[in-house]
Amino acid sequence: MPELPEVETVRRGLEPAMQNARFLKVEARRKNLRFPLPRNFVARLQGNSVTGLGRRAKYLLADLSSGDVLLMHLGMSGSFRLAKADQARAPGDFHHERSKDEKHDHVVFHMSSGWTVIFNDPRRFGFMKMVPRADLERDPLMRALGPEPLGNQFDAKMLAAACRGKTTSLKAALSDQKVIAGLGNIYVCEALHRARLSPKRQASILADKYGKPNAHAEALVSTIRDILQDAIAAGGSSLRDHRQTNGELGYFQHRFRVYDREGEDCPTPGCRGKIRRIVQTGRSTFYCPVCQR
Repeated sequence: MPELPEVETVRRGLEPAMQNARFLKVEARRKNLRFPLPRNFVARLQGNSVTGLGRRAKYLLADLSSGDVLLMHLGMSGSFRLAKADQARAPGDFHHERSKDEKHDHVVFHMSSGWTVIFNDPRRFGFMKMVPRADLERDPLMRALGPEPLGNQFDAKMLAAACRGKTTSLKAALSDQKVIAGLGNIYVCEALHRARLSPKRQASILADKYGKPNAHAEALVSTIRDILQDAIAAGGSSLRDHRQTNGELGYFQHRFRVYDREGEDCPTPGCRGKIRRIVQTGRSTFYCPVCQR
């Protein structure tokens, strides 16, 4: 499932097509994705403009002139692509041709910007939801989310407080959307390696006995911010189905230090360890048992 950097990459790709543009025509080619589409979905969108295009955790949020917010989630295989009659495309180094099978093009937005925005989802694990802006923070999908890891609220003090007394593993705590919003399996593994912390250690190690942040918490916050910013700059990671809106693959996976590198030499200078894979909470964890303590 796409994580924060992939969703942010998609948001930035959609912005020129959707920001300040009006929905001229909306096609809902099926009644449901993971969940049924909202009631009167087409009528509630057509004629309205997108006044802002944002992201919260792994959700895309389109503020509408009607006062509603169109909440969109990519799921496992969902992706957007843009089409414009007079727009030529130069393939990038990681260009991947999109599927032309229209049976997976489930929702199509014809925008006043001249762009057509197409949501394609072969597995139909993605979804779209309409929420009044005034109710957004109280929506079940939003209200339990922790702070954004690239936002001002996320710091060592906040992380230490959230992990104080937790007996769960660092890996599980950092993957908990109530602790940090948008952080997932890939970037948790990578951040823990950069911070040289074992994913098996208890989350409580980030706080001292008074609940204040220690050097571990400071290092982890810094590495989480760095890893996400690097991944966004690289266009995300092209694992399985992730594509950017222009059809190109992200390429941060070429910079992975540990993720999916079981048995390889640890890249930490001077470390002679080998990357190991274990399973935590049903997900693969990759780490170096030598330099991650």
